[in-house]
Amino acid sequence: MSNEERFWEATVEELSQGFYYDGEKEEYTCLFCYKSFEDGVIYPMKDRLLEAKKAVAQHIINSHGSPFEYLLSMDKKYTGLSDHQKELLTFFKSGLNDKEIVKEMDGGSTSTIRNHRFKFREKEKQAKIYLAIMNVLNNQTEKNHKDFIQIHKGAKMVDERYAITVEEKEKVLETYFKKGLNGPLDSFPSKEKRKIIILQHILTRFTPNRHYTEIEVNTLLKSIYTDFATIRRYLIEYGFMERSKDCTEYWVKQ
Repeated sequence: MSNEERFWEATVEELSQGFYYDGEKEEYTCLFCYKSFEDGVIYPMKDRLLEAKKAVAQHIINSHGSPFEYLLSMDKKYTGLSDHQKELLTFFKSGLNDKEIVKEMDGGSTSTIRNHRFKFREKEKQAKIYLAIMNVLNNQTEKNHKDFIQIHKGAKMVDERYAITVEEKEKVLETYFKKGLNGPLDSFPSKEKRKIIILQHILTRFTPNRHYTEIEVNTLLKSIYTDFATIRRYLIEYGFMERSKDCTEYWVKQ
């Protein structure tokens, strides 16, 4: 299972704390950047020595602010929240009362804020019921090649292009990587769905949490396809990778 898939397979509790525990590897891993902390190892952080579980929690605070901040910063297509709703939730999280929130927002009324609180509670109830329904459905339905692939978190626009089954993905990869999945790309497809499948696979050649120079990116992509500049451009355009403003550094989008 890829890091991206592990994020979407995480439980509500794991997402809330921002990390998960892998019993086989005996590691605690951050769900937001996939940095791992080995159980039994002591990690120095500033002026403290922390065990793995506490270290990953501190890492999340240091690198991502908090699970609340990271999740709230995700795109609306994942959270379903408008910017105004995100602002309100931030005020609620800080413990401000309705009058204080009205003052911070420089307008509105306490009754409007109370109404928003009520709507959020109702939305939470709906989410619980929906999760329960899907849990029953998933437990009764065998996973097969009709399952859809996971959508990467950096996707700029989630639409029908991402309605890709596992079976479809495997067929496309076999077609375009004739010498095996670790080999070169025969040609770059023009169809959007196929582009996404190819780019998603190419991304697995990069290491999360590592920053690459443009030369390193070009060298890696040259080993996959002759027109490496096109691949590099699409990796950025489709939200698979990010780069610095001066284009000197590239990294996998988390």
